[in-house]
Amino acid sequence: MKIYNTLSHTIEEFKPLSGKKVLMYTCGPTVYDHMHIGNLRTFVFSDFLYRTLKFNGFEVTSVQNITDIEDKIIKKAAENNKTIDQITNEYYQYFINDTQELNVPLKAPSDQPRATDYVEKMIKYIEALVNKGFAYVEKDGSVYFDISRFPNYGKLSRIDAKQLKTGTRTLSDEYTKDDAADFALWKSVSDSEFGFESPWGKGRPGWHIECSTMSQDTLGNRIDIHTGGVDLIFPHHENEIAQSEAKTGEAPFVKYWIHGAHLLVDGGKMSKSLNNFHTLADVKKRGFEPLALRYLFLQTHYRQEMNFTWEALQASQTALKRLKKTVSSYDEPKIGCAELEAKFQDAINNDLNMPRALAVVWETISSDYPSSAKKQSILLFDGVLGLGLS
Repeated sequence: MKIYNTLSHTIEEFKPLSGKKVLMYTCGPTVYDHMHIGNLRTFVFSDFLYRTLKFNGFEVTSVQNITDIEDKIIKKAAENNKTIDQITNEYYQYFINDTQELNVPLKAPSDQPRATDYVEKMIKYIEALVNKGFAYVEKDGSVYFDISRFPNYGKLSRIDAKQLKTGTRTLSDEYTKDDAADFALWKSVSDSEFGFESPWGKGRPGWHIECSTMSQDTLGNRIDIHTGGVDLIFPHHENEIAQSEAKTGEAPFVKYWIHGAHLLVDGGKMSKSLNNFHTLADVKKRGFEPLALRYLFLQTHYRQEMNFTWEALQASQTALKRLKKTVSSYDEPKIGCAELEAKFQDAINNDLNMPRALAVVWETISSDYPSSAKKQSILLFDGVLGLGLS
């Protein structure tokens, strides 16, 4: 199995840290709003990767965090006169409903750690960084990571060292490469604001420290795979590497960084800030079944930007209905089509080439094999594709 590693910028042979065991971490949702279908593409891509690993006989431990404390959540709660828990629980359930309808299995609660359950561990993590000289405390009680103390800062995003603004600080969790600066591990807040008590006063953890703490607490100091959208490469994943390797002294924190490309709409990035996004609810309102969207995602390689159109979704729904009808007409599954099964595995093992894998499905449909053999193979394929063909 080969996969593209953002860290090396090359397609590499996949070799886990320990035999056939794979430790996999996925950056999960910030539960303050509905996920748009661009977000959902990332989570479906992570599911394709998980299923492909399992198909290849790997024993996968998969963890996906839930960010349930963040500035946007606090703002939404205030605007709606609700508690933070009410907001996060409501939108967490929407997230679970959406992903289940897209045939992304519901993980056990232990595999979806919530940031609010880890605040004490985050504080201890930050204390360790301060004690080791990688972080410093400002007069207002905020704590920052000193990027000048981590020589390899920028190795994931390939940021130019000249762009690093050492000695300057940013409280923002989201910024561009041009703003690369010491980032907040702990944000001081006033007595009237929501926060947690800490050795530095009342405050809240920064976004980046959440993932380092949760991934290392649940999976260990070093993991095999970390996934997310390309927009997380910088600053989020870059900052995760810095604070994780600084704290433990072990490198690399992650062996394979795997990122999915953006979903576009009308040729531009789909985002909530631009108010040009669609949700799964929008898809269903127009009469489409959720798995038609999953089928659509299969047709573009995960590292390629994909332009969403309703016409393309209609074509996907038509194709999926035809596929389901054809497979349901086949005889009971028996010995499969070995040649085509080998082609399918070659496709998914070549950097998750799902468009090629889907083409093998249709090649199987049009082949001269008995229908019982075709059904056996297609059901095997569907263990990775997740289109509900059984």
